[in-house]
Amino acid sequence: MQQLEIMSPAGSFESLAAALRAGADSVYFGVGFFNMRARSTVNFQVSDLAGVARRCHAFGAKAYLTCNIIIYDEEIAGMKELLDEAKASGIDAVIAADMAVISYSHQIGLEVHISVQANVCNMGSVRLMAQYADVMVLARELKLSQVRHIIEGIKAEDIRGPRGELVRIEIFVHGALCIGISGKCGMSLAAYNASANRGQCYQLCRRKYRVTDKDSGFEMDIDNEYIMSPKDICTIRVIDQLVEAGVSVFKLEGRGRSESYVSTVTKVYKEAVQICAAGEWTPEKVPVWEDELLRVFNRQFWQGGYYLGEEWDTWSGCSNSLALEQRQHLGRVIRWYPKIGVAQIRLEAYDLKIGDILEITGVTTGIVRATIEELRYDNEEGETITADTAPKGSIAFIPLPAKTRQGDKVYKVSRRKLT
Repeated sequence: MQQLEIMSPAGSFESLAAALRAGADSVYFGVGFFNMRARSTVNFQVSDLAGVARRCHAFGAKAYLTCNIIIYDEEIAGMKELLDEAKASGIDAVIAADMAVISYSHQIGLEVHISVQANVCNMGSVRLMAQYADVMVLARELKLSQVRHIIEGIKAEDIRGPRGELVRIEIFVHGALCIGISGKCGMSLAAYNASANRGQCYQLCRRKYRVTDKDSGFEMDIDNEYIMSPKDICTIRVIDQLVEAGVSVFKLEGRGRSESYVSTVTKVYKEAVQICAAGEWTPEKVPVWEDELLRVFNRQFWQGGYYLGEEWDTWSGCSNSLALEQRQHLGRVIRWYPKIGVAQIRLEAYDLKIGDILEITGVTTGIVRATIEELRYDNEEGETITADTAPKGSIAFIPLPAKTRQGDKVYKVSRRKLT
């Protein structure tokens, strides 16, 4: 039976919890400098490795460490220390592109997954990498027919990884696309001496640009103001075709995204893959899934991406998100009453009323989403009263569908006005 795996991103413990509670089969994350998000704050520390592995395994999920940048000689010792610690901490695999990382991981018995940065796009590369790796992320630029050809070739030639199992194929199915080939880009290096291939991308492709005639000084704004900012890939319309082709691992981009994004995207793709596996996929389900995906971070969607072999139709027309919802900090959880399923919340920033939508997030809670149907709060006289609105500064009591914890952050969710 085909093994199907939803692989979710985590840039924080909140996102990690959100991914696991949403049903992720595996989670990938970075530590410090040695990954493609080295410049951002969405990283864990070496001391977190054991904790991440433990949390994933408690949910029956796997923990994958990304170590996918190019490595210089002076960094070899540090890379080896990180991989040794990952192995000792129970991390299930490392995602890598540099042969120094791949070969050392193989040497110490740490499972290897080949990163998209390695540009695996043909059977020759698969045969070579199978000496070291059990899973391979194919180049994002392949058509579905090419993906299918590689998967069929693996079966026909019985290509197995170091663990003796048929090599599994992983592809990106949702999230941000880069103007570079499989993420390889030199723009940040040219402008800031900060290489994207070293995890230091400044995302210059997301900016507006102007053309200047050097002789006359005449300037022209480019009609499409974001000519290098691609739409996000979204494969939910063709997820049945990806499953049918034999894809094993469905990778969701977004280590820099919120726990709300991670939870929503994980749930949608998990449900879609399970329905496909059960032979119950129908086109009528797609609009419902797409509506959910549009709620959270997106730069519009390129449906099907490269896989359909269609004309490049991917300029986003924006630099940031076009999500249909936005979150505003409302307050924090003071206490959870387990017997009655009620959270005590301090309203720090806004009033709260019946019908409002809340999202509560925490390092263990992950994310809990609820529409307020019942509301009580402590008034100035110290009485707890039932009301339609609780004012800013008050202590509110709200029934919730799942457990929250002291210190969890509370957000008020509203519809965005997109111009």
